[in-house]
Amino acid sequence: MDNDISGGLTLGNLFQAAGLTPEDVQVIRHTLKPGGLKTRADAMGPGLLPYVREQGIRNSKLPATPPRIWLNFLATTGRRARFLTAHENRGEVLAERTDLRRYFDLQPSPVFAALADRLVIEWSNDPVNWAKTGDLATGMAVVEIADPASVPFPGFDSLLVSHDELQAVISDDRYMQWRTALSSVQGIYLIADTKTGKLYVGKADGAERFLGRWSEYARNGHGGNVALRELAAADARHRLHFQFSILQVFSPSAPAAHVDAAEAHFKRALLTRQFGMNLN
Repeated sequence: MDNDISGGLTLGNLFQAAGLTPEDVQVIRHTLKPGGLKTRADAMGPGLLPYVREQGIRNSKLPATPPRIWLNFLATTGRRARFLTAHENRGEVLAERTDLRRYFDLQPSPVFAALADRLVIEWSNDPVNWAKTGDLATGMAVVEIADPASVPFPGFDSLLVSHDELQAVISDDRYMQWRTALSSVQGIYLIADTKTGKLYVGKADGAERFLGRWSEYARNGHGGNVALRELAAADARHRLHFQFSILQVFSPSAPAAHVDAAEAHFKRALLTRQFGMNLN
């Protein structure tokens, strides 16, 4: 569901929330046209950066020394424009300059990353220049911040997430499909320590199922497991090296003995008692 903004929210409010001053910002409105960005996919893809870093010298709307953060928008209907991505301007590359063109060292920036393809503003018409410095853009009205797109569940056989991603799965509304799936089955999972290569085999059974069991890992990083708790005690950030996947899925009605037997099998097959992090 899209959220229409009716409380007078402006682009300047978002600058402030992101810790930016108007002097930090250059706002650019792109349009689709032959010889430039031809399709929306072009504007959303890797071709945007080389397109933006090349700027004309004559009749340019950019200041002689453009600000540090460039916010790129794509024109939609009327004067509305949807946010694409941000770049950090590290200055002009003078060695590339020609009589007609100049080139900037632009790098991807995380500014407004959570609003990519979600934020829509009303471009001001005083005048309707394709580029405006932050002081001219602060009053632009925010007309829409769309809900984040849901992330489709990849299937139990294809699921592979880091600890950071697991925290998002447990708490972020975009992963509602994942939580529904993970709460519907029990089974055997694998934690791989990508720093050491050691493995841990565990089970998610009973009413807890995968969602309940993995919620503990998302919360504390060790889920109460002895070997993982020791790692957490030595380095609270070691959890960032954990990678989670699923080895076998059982229906909620499967006997506990079947789940236990599968857990024991995978511990033997993967040698996690001898060389991994299973202590029993």
